[in-house]
Amino acid sequence: MATAAHPLLDRARRLAQDLLVPNAERVDQEGVPMSHVEAVKRSGLLGMSAPVEYGGSGAPAAVVRRTAEILAGACCSTWFVQTQHHTPVLTLTKSELPVRERLLGPLARGELLSGVAYAHIRRYPRTPVRVTRERGGLRFDGTVPWYTGWGLNDVMLLAGVTDTGEALFAFAEAREQPGLHASGPLRLAALTAARTVSLELDGLRLPEEAVALCSPYEQWAAGDRSKTVSTSPAVFGITEAALGLLDEEDAAPLRARLEEVRGGAYALADRAAPYEHLEERLALRIEAYDLMRTATTAAVVTGGGRALLLSARAQRLAREALFLLVQGQTAESRRAHLDALTGRRPAVA
Repeated sequence: MATAAHPLLDRARRLAQDLLVPNAERVDQEGVPMSHVEAVKRSGLLGMSAPVEYGGSGAPAAVVRRTAEILAGACCSTWFVQTQHHTPVLTLTKSELPVRERLLGPLARGELLSGVAYAHIRRYPRTPVRVTRERGGLRFDGTVPWYTGWGLNDVMLLAGVTDTGEALFAFAEAREQPGLHASGPLRLAALTAARTVSLELDGLRLPEEAVALCSPYEQWAAGDRSKTVSTSPAVFGITEAALGLLDEEDAAPLRARLEEVRGGAYALADRAAPYEHLEERLALRIEAYDLMRTATTAAVVTGGGRALLLSARAQRLAREALFLLVQGQTAESRRAHLDALTGRRPAVA
């Protein structure tokens, strides 16, 4: 089936046109409502990467990427809440542990929405969240600085590092409970609507059966690095939405550049093994950021003073672009981006 005709893309477009775009500015100011979450659950998009036998769609990578572009360009806050869900689904798809049979079906069918709490373990050997094996299960202690979708998610995939240097991921209910306490909603320059909080873990206990992944930290980090050097499709979605606010004469050269950068990034992602062409993929990510910044700035310039109103789409897209500059950032990607911005060395090695 051709990518453009895939039924998941039809569902994504309808969801964007009928619900997300008309309400995006209101959501940006008031927060992602549960009705948006329920609409996403009904759409079938939460299972697009899940195996068919568990109720998912097993969609090809091109469809997954285009779906992300559509949703992010329509309402980045809603996209960001639902995109957390796909990491737990992929983790369970690859897992051979008992939790797979308990949760993969409900997650793939959209019966449950999952969040993630794992970016903090990228700081290792600092250990913001420690996991201790105790009789009958696991104990989590520490701080999760960022957790998105609080009050919207049903479950979370929580990560910590063990005393023996393993990255351990386990599922927990996404609610206040003994050993797990959430802060108030964090006020951010962009995507406050996605309901991000910090979590304090003080003796949160989970059963061994909740574990979805446990591997040496270095092994997990190598796989994570291969993902964080690639360009998020959301960057292209925001860029495309911003270009839609320009006159065609102004948009045309940027649109041509968008097709070139997006095509290069996706072609490389499709043909490269996970640990290959990392520097080239990171360079394309930085180039995509530059294009997104240019497109959203052009949208604000086009809108003039009206673009500064909170009801204006241009300023929302510009703030969402600011958010995407640091979303999924690692020390390596930050250093490469700063080097490119300051001219210390070219982005392409």
